[in-house]
Amino acid sequence: MTAVFLLCGVIGSLLFVITFLIDGATRPGYRPVRHPVSALALGSRGWVQTTNFIVCGLLMTAGALGILLATEHPWLALAAAVFGLSLVASGVFPMDPMRGYPPGTPEGTPEDTSRTHGLHDWAGMGVFAALPVTTFIATLQSTDLLSTVYSGATTAALVVLFFSFGQAWENDAPRTGLIQRVMIIIGWVWFAVFCGSLLV
Repeated sequence: MTAVFLLCGVIGSLLFVITFLIDGATRPGYRPVRHPVSALALGSRGWVQTTNFIVCGLLMTAGALGILLATEHPWLALAAAVFGLSLVASGVFPMDPMRGYPPGTPEGTPEDTSRTHGLHDWAGMGVFAALPVTTFIATLQSTDLLSTVYSGATTAALVVLFFSFGQAWENDAPRTGLIQRVMIIIGWVWFAVFCGSLLV
């Protein structure tokens, strides 16, 4: 079962990235460079990203169980599980329409947001805080030089991109979505590679 759980982590990571890239590139009125991935959960096709959040989040949570069984490092597995479950919560609690999406939504950020939006923000914090914690713990526990360097570099990149994305989001910068996508791809690919390396 360890191999099955780890394979779930690999599939969930890559499927999440592939889905939001294709959906974002083909969604009318959606601007991938500006809008966050979470905005894809809005509108008539919002079910696609909602499903992506929940299904891939569950798969990556299963990957966390595989990490526990393969490494016997509970803190590493716990951080990975928080990452996966926060991803699920991001799908359960969607963000509010804003900043011109879905089409017809006023530009800018509304002064008042819903409780659901607030819960989505907390879930997002869980996602983007738990992942660099996971990569950092993996760096400390690694005994392979290449894995240590890769996990360490990923940790640094995720931390820098997290703060860059936060600043871009607060300022409604035109490349907010692009920054987030780079952060997601770097982090999710690491998760897939890490789970895959434990299969060998």
